Amino acid sequence: MKNKTARKGKFFRYFPLYLMMLPGAIYLIVNNYIPMTGIVMAFKRYNFKTGIYFSPNIGFDNFKFLFKTKDAWIITRNTIGYNLVFIVLGTFLAITVAILLNEITSKRAKKLYQTVILVPFLISIVIVSYLVYAFLNTENGFINNGILKPLGMEPISWYSTPKYWPFILVIVNIWKGLGYNCILYYATLVGIDRELYEAAVIDGASRWAQIKYITLPGLKGTIIILTLMSISKIFYSDFGLFYQVPMNQGVLLDVTNTIDTYVYRGLMQSSNLGMTAAAGLYQSFVGFVLVVSANLIVRKIDSESALF
Repeated sequence: MKNKTARKGKFFRYFPLYLMMLPGAIYLIVNNYIPMTGIVMAFKRYNFKTGIYFSPNIGFDNFKFLFKTKDAWIITRNTIGYNLVFIVLGTFLAITVAILLNEITSKRAKKLYQTVILVPFLISIVIVSYLVYAFLNTENGFINNGILKPLGMEPISWYSTPKYWPFILVIVNIWKGLGYNCILYYATLVGIDRELYEAAVIDGASRWAQIKYITLPGLKGTIIILTLMSISKIFYSDFGLFYQVPMNQGVLLDVTNTIDTYVYRGLMQSSNLGMTAAAGLYQSFVGFVLVVSANLIVRKIDSESALF
């Protein structure tokens, strides 16, 4: 009887918190968990008349689309390769900029810089693609007409020259996503006890020593969490970045085609929803395995920094 009374009392005590949690829980259930029932589509030849559950079963035939094509190696290489560069370079630059922001003493200047670096993240990828086009357009682009021509150099046909696009895509991705990641790291930096820096100054520690022994250890937890989250999406790609920014140019497919864009093009040609579901399931499964594996490695090195 006492246990029941205690549980009731605890429930009513935390009832406002449950109400605050309710909208988020409903969103997760409706947006994330209910659609998971559609996983069965990956193993069916989808028929619009009969629906998902009454379509004929075809086993793993939908997965053959990804593994038995001549482009399988290219799209896998591009998806993983680009994401590895984004993770490593993006993390390094975001931490660097966050540390530089933390060194600024003027509040007005700090707010200005925070706004400037965050604005690209808020811009639609469609707008970004046209901004890139304004720079790279062969006839009227800024680079050809404003930089190369005054230097007496020949204009470059950017949208028909694949060798430049790995660098272009990396630059665009870093420029667009740097602000968001930087703010996350900066929020962690703000929470580090300032007395640690004051004690380090008294002990004669240089600025680099403060960063090495106070700032970076303070960021370790955030770095690990964000890296693990990025690893979980290493088999996914930013569709807008790889499809819209290169303007869907066929000559660039060897360096811009990823699993997501390849599946999209296949879907437009064949309207095979089962194949799309198979690709999504494959990406999710691999991402899950990678996160669990990476977390086990982190757990062995530093158990306190592991996610679970």
